[in-house]
Amino acid sequence: MPNKSSKQVAFIGLGVMGYPMAGFLQQNGYQVTVYNRTTVKAQTWAAEYGGSWAQTPAAAVKDAELVFMCVGNDNDVRSVVYGEHGVLAGMQAATVLIDHTTASAELARELAAAAKQQGIGFLDAPVSGGQAGAEKGILTVMIGGDTADMAKAEAAIQCYARCAKLLGPVGSGQLAKMVNQICIAGVVQGLAEGLNFAQNAGLDAAAVVEVISQGAAQSWQMQNRSATMLQGEYDFGFAVDWMRKDLGIALTEARNNGSHLPLTALVDQFYSEVQQMGGQRWDTSSLLARLKR
Repeated sequence: MPNKSSKQVAFIGLGVMGYPMAGFLQQNGYQVTVYNRTTVKAQTWAAEYGGSWAQTPAAAVKDAELVFMCVGNDNDVRSVVYGEHGVLAGMQAATVLIDHTTASAELARELAAAAKQQGIGFLDAPVSGGQAGAEKGILTVMIGGDTADMAKAEAAIQCYARCAKLLGPVGSGQLAKMVNQICIAGVVQGLAEGLNFAQNAGLDAAAVVEVISQGAAQSWQMQNRSATMLQGEYDFGFAVDWMRKDLGIALTEARNNGSHLPLTALVDQFYSEVQQMGGQRWDTSSLLARLKR
């Protein structure tokens, strides 16, 4: 476990990921002030964990040595960072801003430049592991930035991570998260097709999974999603809407760097079909549902 600390930190954004992440910081001795657009959620968090809440991002960060953000998309990040009530308006020099939002590498570089003008460090640090990983404190964190800023933030990040690695300069974390989502998309589609094939062939699909999960076909998705997929249960987990946002970011970046992502583009289209079926908030494993129509 990380060393206990009396550091003042702030956490901006208390969604399904940010709420428990901020909680782990408070439980590990950090003095956490939170901000959330829905004030009652910030108040609820403060009551549950014993931290503090503020009515604006600027107020939340005014005494913080480290500021963490985990919101929805590029525009959501900009809405809490800039302006007279934004994060940068309240932060002091020599502090560090850590963005856990899955966003574009372009935004990461933009924020780093804006922060640098005020003598503030910046890390782009998207996470993987979903809501369950956040609630258990076992997220994987992919980080871009300077080693000095990483050194300041690493102990705090370890409060809710089982793996946190600096992968290169600013933007590297977001680029790594794109790789993560590209790989997941292909694996989930393959699993969906395999389970559908097994059922159509008259096999006991659960028994097949039990066997093949002991071999080369094994994956996190197979271990954690195959059972619910076979039961047609998707009302949980990482939403299709968010996956499409992430894949859109990856496809845009691919056009910019000359990468070819034909499978990713195809799976993105499949997810659009799931959305049309009413599955915007279904788990990403719902790719099987479109094969059952």
